[in-house]
Amino acid sequence: MWDPRQYLAFDDHRSRPFFDLLSRVTADEPRKVVDLGCGPGHLTAVLAQRWPGAIVRALDSSPEMVAAARERGIDATLGAVQDWQPSPETDVVVSNAVLHWVPGHPDLLDRWMRQLPSGAFLAVQVPANFDAASHRAIRRVAARDEWRDSLDRAGILEPRAVLDPGEYADLLSAAGGAVDAWETTYLQRLTGDDPVLEWVTGTALRPVRGALDDARWQEFIAQLAPLLRSAYPRRADGTTWLPFRRVFAVAQKR
Repeated sequence: MWDPRQYLAFDDHRSRPFFDLLSRVTADEPRKVVDLGCGPGHLTAVLAQRWPGAIVRALDSSPEMVAAARERGIDATLGAVQDWQPSPETDVVVSNAVLHWVPGHPDLLDRWMRQLPSGAFLAVQVPANFDAASHRAIRRVAARDEWRDSLDRAGILEPRAVLDPGEYADLLSAAGGAVDAWETTYLQRLTGDDPVLEWVTGTALRPVRGALDDARWQEFIAQLAPLLRSAYPRRADGTTWLPFRRVFAVAQKR
């Protein structure tokens, strides 16, 4: 279950890649703009502000996130991105920090690129830090005997499969796109007690939280927290640095 409040706890950090992605979408007057995996809708609202003449639609698989987006006035629908297909007037598609959750998402990108009308933009950003110390620590705890049965079924022990920028560029180019692809490692400056634990609780730990009851969840994070503190020590000024790699691809249909 997604918690919109937990997700928004680091809104500034989480939003920056979205704006970096959107800066490379040069559509002037798109007819329809779609946000796939809209979350609580705070960034979908940015799309509506940038293109006030466009029809803006949003989709998310979480009922909690869809409800939060609708409270912001976003036209959000509950559904899986795997089932979505572009309509003939879809000129901009944005998928921000979503597709790493979707097995086989390169096939989706290929299909969407081929289905979009000429001149349309497909803009994608995915986290690419699954070999980072934070995620290795999560898998290390999840692999312990007391957790393995519960969490293996939730897919915790499997690293998320994302491509490198060149691989996304090759895929989207072959499907008919003119591609701009790149990666960025953001150095997030976090504060507070166990800030990295707070960060991953809003995203990477979501499947763990969903698989465990309250008591077991508290046991799990009690085991994880010291590993994260060791991997990301607090600096003398009280802050903690969290490197976070992201991969971007923006393609315009030829």
